[in-house]
Amino acid sequence: MELRICHLYPDLLNLYGDRGNITTLVMRARWRGFSVRVIEARLDDPVDPDASDLFFIGGGEDRQQRLAAPDLCGVKGSALREAAAAGAAILAVCGGYQLLGHYYRPAGGPDLVGLGLLDLHTVHPGPGSRRIIGNIVVREAGAGRILVGFENHGGRTYLGSGARPIGTAIVGSGNNGQDRGEGAVWRSVYGTYLHGPLLPKNPWLADELTAAALRRRYGSTAGEVALEPLPDLEEHRAAAAAAVRAGARGLSWPEARGQRPEHPS
Repeated sequence: MELRICHLYPDLLNLYGDRGNITTLVMRARWRGFSVRVIEARLDDPVDPDASDLFFIGGGEDRQQRLAAPDLCGVKGSALREAAAAGAAILAVCGGYQLLGHYYRPAGGPDLVGLGLLDLHTVHPGPGSRRIIGNIVVREAGAGRILVGFENHGGRTYLGSGARPIGTAIVGSGNNGQDRGEGAVWRSVYGTYLHGPLLPKNPWLADELTAAALRRRYGSTAGEVALEPLPDLEEHRAAAAAAVRAGARGLSWPEARGQRPEHPS
């Protein structure tokens, strides 16, 4: 099997080591014996909706978002909507996350029209407002798994009824500092404010994205080929230590003790 990844705007939206998410996806697939193909799509590059099954967009400042927004909607928009509707996995971080919504209203200048893949919008409260910065620990809304990362954003994101948060911020502020929600999910489309990068610290999410991408490419065949567990003990210990350092207490983390979790990994 082959994992086909498309890295969108690798030279434009790549804050805080977001590229490390690509490295994590590639290495975890190769360790399992899959071949991997990574395509980079920059400004003005069209996207083939059938050529890739996992798309990644990193974060950037307002200036970079102003450059990317019209290209995302105009050059790549139709292809990404088609791919998402067909089951492709998409992961977007911070600035990329904001651009997957309906619009981003920056502190200065006009609204940036987003792709509308996620039912949300983002508003910057204005110059001089407090940035949301710091370590963050999130409990996933589904199986209760833990995400750790680092958030740094000025915009406040508000979800509509067509999207649900990835989880609840145990430590940190999340989407808007008000409702404790962090990130957004629709089908296999994920948006989040967790930098860090995200996937090396949270290998279960990397595997979830990979599984979705393989299902899209290989259908029922992929369903019969479950992802082989990898020896992630050190990754879980590192994530558990990061959660404690961030201020989270009392978390049950059997994986960090080398035990099998009750939820699927």
